[in-house]
Amino acid sequence: MNTAKLAPVNLRWSAALNLLLKFIIGLTVGFSAETMAAQARLPDFASLVKRSAPAVVNISTVQKSKPRPGTTPPSLPENSPFNEYFKRYFNKKKESDEFDSQSLGAGFIISADGYIISNNHVVKNAGAVTVKLNDRREFLAQVVGADERSDIALLKIEAHDLPVAVLGRSGELRVGEWVLAIGSPFGLEHSVTVGVVSYKGRPLPQANYVPYIQTDVAINPGNSGGPLFNQAGEVVGVNSQIFSRTGGYMDMSFAIPIDVAMNVVEQLRSKGRVSRGWLGVLIQEVTGELAQTYGLTRPEGAFVAKVLDGSPAAAGGLEAGDVVVSYNGHPVQRSSDLPPIVGASPVGGAAPIVVIRKTEEGYEQLDLTVTTGELPEEVVAQGALQRKLKAPGEQPVLGAELQDLDTEQRKALGVGVQWGVLVQSLEEGPLKRAGVADGDVILTLNHADIRDSEHLAQLAQDLPPDKPLALYVLRGGTHVFLSLTISVN
Repeated sequence: MNTAKLAPVNLRWSAALNLLLKFIIGLTVGFSAETMAAQARLPDFASLVKRSAPAVVNISTVQKSKPRPGTTPPSLPENSPFNEYFKRYFNKKKESDEFDSQSLGAGFIISADGYIISNNHVVKNAGAVTVKLNDRREFLAQVVGADERSDIALLKIEAHDLPVAVLGRSGELRVGEWVLAIGSPFGLEHSVTVGVVSYKGRPLPQANYVPYIQTDVAINPGNSGGPLFNQAGEVVGVNSQIFSRTGGYMDMSFAIPIDVAMNVVEQLRSKGRVSRGWLGVLIQEVTGELAQTYGLTRPEGAFVAKVLDGSPAAAGGLEAGDVVVSYNGHPVQRSSDLPPIVGASPVGGAAPIVVIRKTEEGYEQLDLTVTTGELPEEVVAQGALQRKLKAPGEQPVLGAELQDLDTEQRKALGVGVQWGVLVQSLEEGPLKRAGVADGDVILTLNHADIRDSEHLAQLAQDLPPDKPLALYVLRGGTHVFLSLTISVN
């Protein structure tokens, strides 16, 4: 065998392998450097938790409850191990029996002498509230006060020299910023989850006075009332609600801004109740079509659908149809911005308000001043009595059967004594496309008060085609603005 001819080949393979190894090593070093750089850019969650966790507490409550009438065992698979338990439970419990029910939540310490923030729904109707500290000590807590509208509760335990959470400013949060939660999901104490701020100022149903912080931090039952921390380890929110179709986390959770929570806490400590500013208007969103109708370059502000009689808004000169773009120095970008701004305004204080109003000369920006009132315990919308009336008149231009109203009917419906037309039935046409429904009372069209069905028909004949115009209707006691367009056939 001629080994002399094989040597160069082996040398070439050796050189190639050497180059390949260098390339792999270079890639590995490069990837490691990138990984280290990425890790360097991430917050130090471990250090944050070590600093912040001692101020976080677990909360358990016990209350006396009664079975709901008609309560039946849940439907479970035949082989479920819980079938026997539920069978015994529901057979034993009668509607007159009381039983202990428990709830779990979280909270955080805001003073060394034992004041703690949590959610109202965690301690509501509780007979006993137990607070467990990070060092495993347990205390019975007193509920100093609670506010249902903001879902904030203030607790007090008899202890001293407690670790205190550092409070931040929720207004300085940025969308996309890292945040961290500590709580007791499903009773698993001091669980840590992280995510980012998804949205700021999110309004939720039945919570008009709280501009929620939306995050993708995993929050589950048991996290309620716990703190939401920023990267500096400061509390910026109180975890309160989740969006879920199953009862568990689905990528959306909501926290009460700490600025809102502390305003509530200070009032609970000082006077045992919370008072909020009140304007006395019914509002709706400014849509693109309404913005065009009002000569706005883009949708902005809060559209005033109705001014309540005797309200601060009425005294201050606000009118239905105004668009509020600023209140007490705060810009109003969306209708949902206005309630929390008004709610946070000092009761009895003079508040400048900027509105856009339709006048004979066009659309004008007006500067008004209102004296902020105090939000009543219950704000009840004016009711309305809807009646089926006879002798409908056909209005082919609008595609609806309309009925004139007499003075007594207008009074019963809660509208002006000389205006308003009842929609009895709708066919395909401009009113139906605008969102008008059977039973609505049409009050104004293009800012003109409607006297009767004939007047409405005449106005409709004279409207410019293919241009959105404001339509003001009463629906079930609520005043609504719609946008009507008469299309050219």
